[in-house]
Amino acid sequence: MRSGTWVENRAYARRRLPRGVFDFVDGAAEDEVTARLNRSAFQDLAFNARVLAGNGVRDLTTTVLGRTLSLPVITAPTGMTRMAGPEGERAAAVGADAVGTVSILSASPSVPMAEVAASVSSSQWLQIYLFHDQEMVFDRMRRAKELGFETLVVTADAPISGNRERDRRNRMAIPFRVTPRMFAGVVTKPRWLFDYLTGPPLVDDGGNTASVVSKIAPGTDRSIANVMKGMFNPDQDWDDLKRIRDLWDGPLVLKGVMCAEDARLAVEAGCEGVVVSNHGGRQLDGLPATIEVLPEVVAEVGAEVDVLIDSGIRRGQDVVKALALGAKACLIGRPWVFGMTNGGSAGVERVLNTFAEEIDRVMALVGVRSVADLTPAILRRRTNAGWSRL
Repeated sequence: MRSGTWVENRAYARRRLPRGVFDFVDGAAEDEVTARLNRSAFQDLAFNARVLAGNGVRDLTTTVLGRTLSLPVITAPTGMTRMAGPEGERAAAVGADAVGTVSILSASPSVPMAEVAASVSSSQWLQIYLFHDQEMVFDRMRRAKELGFETLVVTADAPISGNRERDRRNRMAIPFRVTPRMFAGVVTKPRWLFDYLTGPPLVDDGGNTASVVSKIAPGTDRSIANVMKGMFNPDQDWDDLKRIRDLWDGPLVLKGVMCAEDARLAVEAGCEGVVVSNHGGRQLDGLPATIEVLPEVVAEVGAEVDVLIDSGIRRGQDVVKALALGAKACLIGRPWVFGMTNGGSAGVERVLNTFAEEIDRVMALVGVRSVADLTPAILRRRTNAGWSRL
């Protein structure tokens, strides 16, 4: 089956992937309340459509950090995706490049950074964490610059690893290995097993998943939670971000912002953009939905820097709602990974084209001509008294 929709790709991935791998992509922290809020909050917004708008031609292009994108959707950094498909993170870069947008390479990819850069014609963005091993981070930044990566995205909402209980139950480890709990599920997925075993090997490029594994002592607990515990830095602070700013001469974005105060500090630290993100509900369970926080961040810094958003975005109508509340573009994670499962880079391209079709359709039906025309006036919010205008 070849589809670009979230529902069909997720259903396909559930059938194709072993339970542990599906849960790794699909799951979130603890009771997954925040992950559900990310979706329900979008559903609490409805459109205030206008008719006879004369919008026969619509313009989906947007400019983010000085770069023109064909649609306001960016593939989010998602690591270790070779488990879900043999192309791994390369598929996101190739698919995004094909439709005229950009991909953010994960800080823990399963594909070498140089391979991703060589697979596309345009400059990519790179995610980093403020790991304990600062020299590894600095070295990766230097090599990213040499390879033509143009924008650095610092993810700051992971001073420690979130408690993803699905991964704990499945005993997920780095690198992925079949546990007794997962054995029955793996042997019933022969196509996945063949692709995984015959796919490109993990190559240590100094800052990807393979390089992380190479630093783990033999006999050490290699569960995802334990490995990440050894890498993340709970002492990270704003001085660390300023140090990154001093070393990086391109656009800098802070990801993981969930309040106006942190958005202001990001601007003061020299960031040109912020991403309103709760990590898809995968870190702290109990955070509000990002679409609920977006307006306060836009009000605080939207006139000075580009505000992006992720978490819970599944359809074009979600993108339209986010842009109406002030976001310049949306990041998607799980949708592109499941799209890759259903067709590799071509599957990612289909996902992005589906988003473009849905955004265009919603704009036509709402009555606007371009993404620049999207304002809170096109929305209503569910209240106890009914649907109120924003």
